[in-house]
Amino acid sequence: MKLTLGFSPCPNDTFIFDAMVHGRIDTEGLEFDFFLADVEELNRRAFEGKVDITKMSYHAYAYAAKNYLILDSGSALGRKNGPLLISKRIIVPEELDKSLIAIPGQYTTANLLFSIAWPGAKNKKEYLFSDIEKALLNEEVDAGLIIHETRFTYAKKGLKKIADMGEYWEKLTNLPIPLGTVVINRSVSENVALKVNRILRRSLDYAYRDSQASYEFVVRNAQEMDRTVMNNHIKLFVNEFTMKLGSEGRTAIERLFSVARGVNVIPELPQRIFLTSPEA
Repeated sequence: MKLTLGFSPCPNDTFIFDAMVHGRIDTEGLEFDFFLADVEELNRRAFEGKVDITKMSYHAYAYAAKNYLILDSGSALGRKNGPLLISKRIIVPEELDKSLIAIPGQYTTANLLFSIAWPGAKNKKEYLFSDIEKALLNEEVDAGLIIHETRFTYAKKGLKKIADMGEYWEKLTNLPIPLGTVVINRSVSENVALKVNRILRRSLDYAYRDSQASYEFVVRNAQEMDRTVMNNHIKLFVNEFTMKLGSEGRTAIERLFSVARGVNVIPELPQRIFLTSPEA
């Protein structure tokens, strides 16, 4: 059986999925027709409901939940790894409501967190995440939300941090920040979906045991080619929550959706959003 699979070219994703898509592990008879795309493109494809398995933002999931369930493995959650709000000149938070903000996509979790923190900041412009630093340096925008590996490069380019969305979330909830998830189409049978979850966990376990095996795949697709940046990216976004959400991970996800619903920035979700039960 062949399933379609989408994920980003970011080091954390290529690290996780390498063994799964290159036949390094037992895939229990499943094959994967995979493609790589920017997170916002992955989000938009998920809205169409045509991809079997995909990485996507937790924000976007709220708009695709009728078609997908959240896998227990593959998510990006954690502490001190949230999106950063940066600028070229010093900007105080009180100025943001009147500033032009670059965002890495309407449906990114970065934009969701920013919308919760600064509901009055409505003047936004979408960019590919890797182009936001350039937009700031060219003074096309006043501030920008950065994600992925750009959080490791902005300071070297003379850009300044205004706020850390992860710190904001942790102070608000004392929970890890849910950023991205791997989901499976509800049309896929329960038996096959559970296979996919096992395979994904197996792929991650393989990557941990032999990190050199995925190195060429990671390098070939990385936006930032510096090895230190790539390694730091993987360490920051691949952690215990990636292997298994656990009760704390699930609580953080449910809290994010609850807070977002409370300020009316996402639609109501279906009753069931996780593939497996908390005990699984």
